[in-house]
Amino acid sequence: MKTLFLAWQDKAGTRAWFPIGRLDADVNQPKYTFRYVRGADRAWREVKFRPLLDFPKVDRVYESRWLFPLFTGRAFNRTRPDFADYVYRLGLPNEADPIQILERNGGRRVTDAYEVFPKLIRDDIGRFKCRFLVHGSRHVNTAAQKRIESLRPRDPLHISLERTNPVTTLAVQLQTKDYHMIGWAPRYLIADLAAELSSTSYPYSASVVRVNLPPAPISQRVLVEIQGRWDKHWPMESDDFKPLCD
Repeated sequence: MKTLFLAWQDKAGTRAWFPIGRLDADVNQPKYTFRYVRGADRAWREVKFRPLLDFPKVDRVYESRWLFPLFTGRAFNRTRPDFADYVYRLGLPNEADPIQILERNGGRRVTDAYEVFPKLIRDDIGRFKCRFLVHGSRHVNTAAQKRIESLRPRDPLHISLERTNPVTTLAVQLQTKDYHMIGWAPRYLIADLAAELSSTSYPYSASVVRVNLPPAPISQRVLVEIQGRWDKHWPMESDDFKPLCD
């Protein structure tokens, strides 16, 4: 069983992001379950979020043997001739299923305000590991973009907490060892990475997994892995992530 969350941005007003839904997927049965989470209720109270057309009732558990169309359309279609190239850039095998693709590509579309992200998992002693594509590389300076092209797999990276980001206020930067800032961690990781970034006795480590040179889109340029350990922190357990309906 894998868990993904669906986030929504209030593009028309505050531009704030809210986790609004939870998808639990067992691709072997197969069985897919969607429920709204309390972040949707907060989004309604703060910015009048409306339920999705695909899931009109917030107090219902939706179940299906097939992946819901809202998510299917955000996974790259394996019938496309460039499918193998696409999953390679994501660091996935050719047989990757839609859930694996959504975990890595974020399910983003320029035409709407939704994003998909995986639930962070830690083991009983606090260890975690996550892979993601670096965000925002198009916004770094020319020298940093040039530095990206010289990165190699297993190159170590610095992780730095940014407290004055103009978009998210709090952000997590990724820097090369020679201090070129090459982009940011996804917004869904910010709260959990920041929770113990300064205080944990087990420092995080980050490294390059893959670099996709042009003509690959800049949004898919660098695949990174972060590993670490939390003492007492459990990720994505805040009230926003709790289902509205069990």
